[in-house]
Amino acid sequence: MSSDDSTGTNDDGVEPSRDVPPGEVPLAEVPPTDQLVIPPVVEAAAPAPAVVVDDDAPVTVAMAPVAQKSAVGKSIREWGLVVIIAIAAAVLMKLFVVQQFYVSGESMDYTLHNFDRVLVNKLSYDLHDPNRGDVVVLEEEQGISQRDLIKRVIGLPGETIEMRDCVVYINGKVLVEPYLDPNVVTAGNCGPNFSQLTVLKDHVFVMGDNRPGSGDSRGTLGQVDYDQIVGRAFVVIWPKSHWKWL
Repeated sequence: MSSDDSTGTNDDGVEPSRDVPPGEVPLAEVPPTDQLVIPPVVEAAAPAPAVVVDDDAPVTVAMAPVAQKSAVGKSIREWGLVVIIAIAAAVLMKLFVVQQFYVSGESMDYTLHNFDRVLVNKLSYDLHDPNRGDVVVLEEEQGISQRDLIKRVIGLPGETIEMRDCVVYINGKVLVEPYLDPNVVTAGNCGPNFSQLTVLKDHVFVMGDNRPGSGDSRGTLGQVDYDQIVGRAFVVIWPKSHWKWL
């Protein structure tokens, strides 16, 4: 091995140590420039934009799709219930309270005309008996079928009734009938006369206001049982020109 004092590199590739004067701290060796690691530069995130709320501006809140469907479904159910109740009420009204009928024929001229529409109270005679002068709708049996007729109540149960020379007598007294049209019902033009008879219990004797043109209790219809009466006609509703109380 050579003992030469010249500076060099040993066989192991380690640089020899340098002499440091006493009292000084050795400086760390700075690696070459091409070995320095420079950390990446991290850009700061941009600040979120400020939200300005205008207190006077209307605020719209978007409804969630599920909530919208629930509201629509609830509305449909509510309206469906209203429609069902309305239909049920209309059916019950027609069956038990008030029903509309139209007049077919001229037997009630000129109180009622052909094709007039009337409302009939079907509860009237559940509350009281028929009264003289009432205009009633009744059912006439015709074999296996029936038809509705509209007539006026003239005689009541237990009364005697007769007609002579177009004048009606109740219990021997003349019946005043202001509803008859003198141009329609005249002496000799009032249909057949009939002799005195007694009205049966729970029956009425009915006639049309057009006496010469009415088939009624004077003929095949006979006296009318209470059970045959549908109700009392109380108003003409159509046409408008014929509107009136009965």
